[in-house]
Amino acid sequence: MPRAADAPEFAVRAVLGQQVSVAAARTHAARLVVAHGEPIDDPSGENGGLTHLFPTPEALADLDPETLAFPRTRRVTLAALVDALAKDEIDLGVGSDWETARARLAALPGFGPWTIETIAMRALGDPDAFIPGDLGVRTAARTLGLPHTPAALTRHAEAWRPWRAYAVQYLWATGDHAINYLPAS
Repeated sequence: MPRAADAPEFAVRAVLGQQVSVAAARTHAARLVVAHGEPIDDPSGENGGLTHLFPTPEALADLDPETLAFPRTRRVTLAALVDALAKDEIDLGVGSDWETARARLAALPGFGPWTIETIAMRALGDPDAFIPGDLGVRTAARTLGLPHTPAALTRHAEAWRPWRAYAVQYLWATGDHAINYLPAS
């Protein structure tokens, strides 16, 4: 499974994306980056408009969660995640133990199957991570005539092991979400 370039960043983005649209998650991430990321001096413009690096877990560990513009429960979740990452209590690096990482994420407040499996798929690179409760996955399954409740889809997906994360990517790609289309040039 293709991994994210920066696993801690992806984990933070997964928390920011809990129960919100892609556009809302992107807005939350942009605000976090501008407020807490390291500024980049780019007078030549060669970095394509990049103004800040995504903040490290260490930079975010000192963040006052009350300053964030999203629900209290998500603020608590984000604070617990960045604290655990900054203290190296959760290893999302190449070669990490996927089940140990899942268990440690599950022990944090606000981490359910969607967030854990999304991180397992993209941050850990687990090719069998599976997100049957994801709205896009369920919608695509229904459209393709597959079982579309999480339990029924999970049973159906047993035949896809150990490659269920690739099935998730395929299901997402069948949708008409704007993220699946390149902008017109």
